[in-house]
Amino acid sequence: MAFDSLIAGAGLFFTPYALLLTAAGCLLGLVIGVLPGLGPLMGIILLTPVALYLPPVAGMGMLIAIFVGGSAGGAVSAILLRIPGTPLAAATLLDGYPMAQKGRAPEAIGIAISASALGGLLGGVFLIFLSPLLADVALRFGPPEYFALTLLGLVSITVISKESTSKGLMVGIVGMLISTIGMDQFASAYRFTFDLPQMLGGFNIVAMVVGLFALSEMFLQIEQGGLDRRSKVEVVRASWRAIGTTLRSWVNVVRSSLIGIFFGALPGAGGVIASFTSYAVAKAVARDPETYGTGNPEGVVATESANNACCGGTLIPTLALAIPGDATSAVLMGALILVGFFPGPELFENHVDVVGGIFLAYIAANVFLFVLGILFTPIFASILKIRKKHLIPIVTLLSVIGVYAIQGSTFDLWVMLAFGGLGYVFRRFDYPLAPLVIGAVLGPICENNFRRSLVLSADDYGIFIDRPICATILAISALAIALTLLPARSLGWLKRGEAA
Repeated sequence: MAFDSLIAGAGLFFTPYALLLTAAGCLLGLVIGVLPGLGPLMGIILLTPVALYLPPVAGMGMLIAIFVGGSAGGAVSAILLRIPGTPLAAATLLDGYPMAQKGRAPEAIGIAISASALGGLLGGVFLIFLSPLLADVALRFGPPEYFALTLLGLVSITVISKESTSKGLMVGIVGMLISTIGMDQFASAYRFTFDLPQMLGGFNIVAMVVGLFALSEMFLQIEQGGLDRRSKVEVVRASWRAIGTTLRSWVNVVRSSLIGIFFGALPGAGGVIASFTSYAVAKAVARDPETYGTGNPEGVVATESANNACCGGTLIPTLALAIPGDATSAVLMGALILVGFFPGPELFENHVDVVGGIFLAYIAANVFLFVLGILFTPIFASILKIRKKHLIPIVTLLSVIGVYAIQGSTFDLWVMLAFGGLGYVFRRFDYPLAPLVIGAVLGPICENNFRRSLVLSADDYGIFIDRPICATILAISALAIALTLLPARSLGWLKRGEAA
């Protein structure tokens, strides 16, 4: 199945158009990842409107390449400035920046790029072989099982959030409520439209996401000030010899990549947890753990292998089960839907060529990451000198143009602005944004399969318990919630006992 999809997708991907767009996406992702405060999610959001006018495989290849390049680009600013370009690179600065302080910045960047590419390629192997297996199992699912799966996705992304469980759940519920706006497919009636014709189809997901992440980030950057400040950074060239250092640490690369794949496939965990976990494991098994944090190359290898392998891991449930693991994969899933292909087992059954093209695009993106990352390091370092007062207007203008270009609707621009304000408020009060996107994407799937299940069972809720697979998935969801709530309650009992 895996090789069949690759062969079928070769004709769609191996064209000058698709290859060029994948390379361009990787380069753009690296640039966006280098700039603190942006990251791969921002790049995917801004370029999704462009992808809608491209051939499906070429468009998705460009977006996936932005995901890959952006996940690795944050290491450059982390190493040179001790400011991670993305949260994924937060663990990389622990050893990357001390290496730069010792004059080993070229080596550190070379290790980071090569480890990211190798970790991404290993993630691609698991993506290619595990996704069809999951999709094959999911072909046996009916509406009750799909309801249980989407419910598990909703529970996981909120419960496993680094923010508080209550905040994550509340934001996830807000996203689900937003998804109910528009036409009810079962009753052929309109809900919560307030007699506004622009709301009959609900909110445009791209306008929502651009406002929620891009505009809110620009608002925060303006609030933080320092708009005219220029970063003092040394322009360096990545060392090709660092590739040998990475290859000699192949055990660390494989171990850290497996950790990244695992946490990537786990909804809500993501690359930040994966990179810190792989760093902790590498330090725990090292012969010289005391050197970690002082400029040990093994630390950079561990973190960068994990966070890019996480990209392949998070695409496994996204493509096979239509359960995005984080905000970035949710936007990628939304983009795939917008170009006409719904993720899940039917995608693997009816559009093998598109699946194979996406697989090949992911593998090629990691190859481009290695080549372009090494060659263009001096340019990336120079990009760090761009002032905020120039960057913020550019990002805002691209956001406006991208959202308006989708439907030519000024209403979408108001939606973008409204969600920009909502995202700003959420971030100011430490509410996570990812659950809102997941709720908005998974909400309709969850609701529709729930109602289909009740139609099949004549309103008998026992259908969710009588079917073993459905009951098992629901039990896992309940266990996930219980494991999150029980420690807090236990802590409360402990405190009351101490007070007594």
